[in-house]
Amino acid sequence: EVQLVESGGGLVQPGGSLRLSCAASGFVFDDYGMTWVRQAPGKGLEWVASITFNGNREYYAESMKGRFTISRDNAKNTVYLQMNSLKPEDTAVYYCVVTVTGLHWGQGTQVTVSS
Repeated sequence: EVQLVESGGGLVQPGGSLRLSCAASGFVFDDYGMTWVRQAPGKGLEWVASITFNGNREYYAESMKGRFTISRDNAKNTVYLQMNSLKPEDTAVYYCVVTVTGLHWGQGTQVTVSS
């Protein structure tokens, strides 16, 4: 069974940083690309970033470029999202996602950016 468990969210002031983690199990982690998406209050899902199976390529939504960094540690079956220069509009629930015979999500982790 595919399982994704996000962690690392919290309350942070504007301009601050957080690092999210997503621990994966139930599939061969280093065979699959991984993605972070988010959902802000009252809004739809928004793609944040993706990384290839071997970590060689990263892709970002325009508004995250230069502020967010996706990475992975295949030895730990974990994908990360380093978020810097956070803004109030980054407030959302963040999910990691993988497509393994279907789309799989974690439970999400709440990020709140507020002074």
